[in-house]
Amino acid sequence: MLEQTFDETIAADRRVEPRDWMPEGYRNTLIRQIAQHAHSEIIGMQPESNWLTRAPSLRRKAILMAKVQDEAGHGLYLYSAAETLGADRADLVERLIIGRQKYSSIFNYPTLTFADVGVIGWLVDGAAICNQVPLCRNSYGPYARAMIRICKEESFHQRQGYELLLTMMHGTDAQRELVQESVDRWWWPALMMFGPPDDRSPNTEQSMAWGIKRHTNDELRQRFVDMTVPQARVLGVTLPDPELEWNEQRQAHDFGSPDWEEFDAIVRGDGPCAAERIDRRRVAHEEGAWVREAATVFARKMRAAEAGAGRAAQEGSK
Repeated sequence: MLEQTFDETIAADRRVEPRDWMPEGYRNTLIRQIAQHAHSEIIGMQPESNWLTRAPSLRRKAILMAKVQDEAGHGLYLYSAAETLGADRADLVERLIIGRQKYSSIFNYPTLTFADVGVIGWLVDGAAICNQVPLCRNSYGPYARAMIRICKEESFHQRQGYELLLTMMHGTDAQRELVQESVDRWWWPALMMFGPPDDRSPNTEQSMAWGIKRHTNDELRQRFVDMTVPQARVLGVTLPDPELEWNEQRQAHDFGSPDWEEFDAIVRGDGPCAAERIDRRRVAHEEGAWVREAATVFARKMRAAEAGAGRAAQEGSK
């Protein structure tokens, strides 16, 4: 009966909530996906925070700092969503640090120039929006609700990145060259963000059957390309794909294939900045231990004080 109720909930496109019965496979798939998403938000703070002290103006510094803070908040929302499934946040963080859980491959690439900050906002956050907006309708309630705010903020980040690039493209020849060089480096990694091709994706079919995913990897990748090409035209940049062209019959763009061997290597942990990213996360986690301990002690004292006040109120009412 429990399994039948779950199946009926999925078939009717209703939400599964933490109190509901769910198959262990469904629970484990959600924990894996939500944890990977949370890890990506936290690790994703690093490439851009690299430019916080070197942003060219106070305005750009404030914008970038606000964005990095948003990403931290996204990670916290998502870890909280994973906890509703019975996952332990400390265990998830430990699994990230020791390499037992992954994060998005895109964050293993270096940010070499300030133009990368804009291109990450435009391409990386743009790809994230394509990936994540459908997750606002996924079948697990806490995850879907967390994604609503995350997607609103990611959409703003994408606009911020595009505005920065538009400003640079109306600047000097050197600035325009920086933007084009950055686009050349980030285009293919951005396409890899959607995961491997559908025929190589082991989890897509079941995730779609459960309503966790709404579209396949290749469908999302196509949507991203079709969205990005006209934006690139307005910017005045060239996307580095000689196979990119409009297909009148399909009413969509044809485009080349990313280097999937490179993708596999990065997923294995061989990315240009993979060791650096994890080492920095480990150090930050260790150095933040005193904050977590202090917060735990404070919370314990507050609960004790509230309990004492409650007992005093009861005794006073007698």
